[in-house]
Amino acid sequence: MQTSVFSLKIQIPSNKLHKPLAVFQKRAVSTRYTDALKATVMASPYFDFEQDFVGSLRCIPMVVRHHLDSCGVKLKLEHWNQLSPAERLDLVAWPSNTAAAADAYRTRLQQLLAERTGAPAKTLEISPHPPWQDLSTIPVQVIEKFHAYQVPLSLAQWAALTELQRFALIKLSRSSHENNNFMPAVQEFGLADSA
Repeated sequence: MQTSVFSLKIQIPSNKLHKPLAVFQKRAVSTRYTDALKATVMASPYFDFEQDFVGSLRCIPMVVRHHLDSCGVKLKLEHWNQLSPAERLDLVAWPSNTAAAADAYRTRLQQLLAERTGAPAKTLEISPHPPWQDLSTIPVQVIEKFHAYQVPLSLAQWAALTELQRFALIKLSRSSHENNNFMPAVQEFGLADSA
């Protein structure tokens, strides 16, 4: 079962592997090698099922949606698309995993939105115990969605997922969601065989 959100594939010629990163940077070796080395440190925060839009970030990726729920901001797609590509990338990378980081994320996001749209986004109540952090209970909507696709999901499987994977399954299980990515996510997370 896959428990990692990130996947990374790079190719560096074997004759370059023994040299430390500092040597590459000091000698300003071609960007192909330094970019590949940097990529080993900075893995993709996106799921495979999001690959059709992450190049342009025309849709809000799950990692940002998780940040938004963590900091209590309701960001509309039209507002997301008014942000510059660099600003969208920043919102992907900025942490929101602590109360202080979530506060900083909310403040910066609201500032960006006020600059771009003339008004901050609506705020949401932040759950002190969000369901994606609960390893002891699978949300009913997730159970129902798995049953609808005739895929079993045990509590042990749920608990073995990363927080972001559980978050994604909750979001993809909502009746208001298109659900085109539900089964690709289930397969990506190792919960069902690929067809």
